[in-house]
Amino acid sequence: MPNTPAVTTSTRGNVRTVRLDRPARMNSLDLNAKSQLLDALRAAADDPDVRAVVLTGTGRAFCVGQDLGEARSAGYGQAMADAVREQYNPLVRTLLTMPKPVVAAVNGVAAGAGMALALACDIRIAASSATFTTAFAGIGLSCDTGISWTLPRVAGRAVALDLLLRPRLLGAAEALGLGLLHQVVADEDFEGTVHRSAAELAAGPTRAFAAMKTAVTFASGPTLDAALECEAAQIALTGATDDYRAGLDAFLAKRAPAFTGR
Repeated sequence: MPNTPAVTTSTRGNVRTVRLDRPARMNSLDLNAKSQLLDALRAAADDPDVRAVVLTGTGRAFCVGQDLGEARSAGYGQAMADAVREQYNPLVRTLLTMPKPVVAAVNGVAAGAGMALALACDIRIAASSATFTTAFAGIGLSCDTGISWTLPRVAGRAVALDLLLRPRLLGAAEALGLGLLHQVVADEDFEGTVHRSAAELAAGPTRAFAAMKTAVTFASGPTLDAALECEAAQIALTGATDDYRAGLDAFLAKRAPAFTGR
């Protein structure tokens, strides 16, 4: 596998930025990029000093999905299914289950698997010039990278099917109106806004955030009773943390808490 850098990382305070860095290829995902991205996300997830993660891209694109130049030689049918299971599904699982908040900083075009990766993040902030498209139907392909799970939960079944069956280029304002985004920011204010948002999350009760992610994901499918039991288990977990005690003490003392993520 080539060792060409396709993903870069940087850390500022307790915020780790993971950046797709193939601007000449619109940050499309070849095998090398997918491998490096997974390694970078897992490293961020496992690093106790990282308390929030930003996923973004370099240049004009956030990520335009699969590098179709490589896909042409990667096989068809079952080979494609194997690639989804082995290369894309681990990325989605890592983002959705990471025990810390993940901010998608959508700096430009997010298409296909790139849009799906953004949807797998917890908070989505887009530059005003960013655009979105599901793209899959445009090449006669079903959807992957978890978008069949995330998109209906973010925007509802009707909107999800419309965007998948009739893919079009969405501007950031329309994506915000459909509920795909949490915030749209002027291009010149984008990076500063993203960092402030990520730093605010990093200063929060990250153990509780991790438990909330677990509970919300679990509650997306099972019965109410099972979801309530999961919530109870997460309450037991977070109720034993230093952050809970600090938060409770601060509330009673009517002061701002200082969380440590422990």
